[in-house]
Amino acid sequence: MRPAPGEVLREILPALRFLSRLPVRLPSKPAVDGPPDLDRLGPAFPIAGAILGLIGGIALVAAHALGLGEFLAATLAVGVLVAITGALHEDGLGDVADALGGNSVARRLEIMKDSRVGSFGVCALILAFALRIGALAALAGQGAVAAGLGLVAAAGVGRLAALWMVAALPFARPDGLARSAGVPSLESRRAALVLALVIAALVIIPTFGPLSLAGGLILGIAAFFGIVRLARAQFGGQTGDVAGTATLAVEIAFLLGLLIFARHP
Repeated sequence: MRPAPGEVLREILPALRFLSRLPVRLPSKPAVDGPPDLDRLGPAFPIAGAILGLIGGIALVAAHALGLGEFLAATLAVGVLVAITGALHEDGLGDVADALGGNSVARRLEIMKDSRVGSFGVCALILAFALRIGALAALAGQGAVAAGLGLVAAAGVGRLAALWMVAALPFARPDGLARSAGVPSLESRRAALVLALVIAALVIIPTFGPLSLAGGLILGIAAFFGIVRLARAQFGGQTGDVAGTATLAVEIAFLLGLLIFARHP
């Protein structure tokens, strides 16, 4: 059953609470204190992601208006986004990258649970930051507002990856935290997909054009299936860290797609 618009709107604050460190106060306390219900929160994920991207985009526009230039404005925007999300997805990327150094599935899953960051994780994070900042700085060459809107769309589309990753692969661990959140239904994932596409189309087509939107979506889809294939081969399934990695990978790929196909003046 497709969620009603009112139901989706009611779940935006809980989704923001789950996806960020923003001081979000819920209208009422949940009846049961426990893990989030991804099936219920799922359709609100792209809206919550777009809100987070908007905060980062505002930081980019403000920094650029203060004369800090495109690179520093993009750096501050990414820094703000990392701060308000509590580095949730960056933590997952670092853990997944480190785990790839293991010589068996069991060892890789063990490494992934280690809170320490190794050389693989550091290198992956440096690359992720460089790609995201570089893409935003280049997009800002067509206007700070346009780059900020690109970040809004990328953050909204990126949050789809976590929902679809949970459904694309089995859980790699029988007792993982991701399992307690459940698997979002097909209806929930479809509703999230439609909302993400609507948000992306509304902010990207007027600024960069439909070809750029198509390029961002194509690269984002390719990045998602790349992470799916990697997780299946290396971990035998997905975890919360894998879902976070997919979110970040899709966000970066979407920004790169925008840049490659951007409509130049």
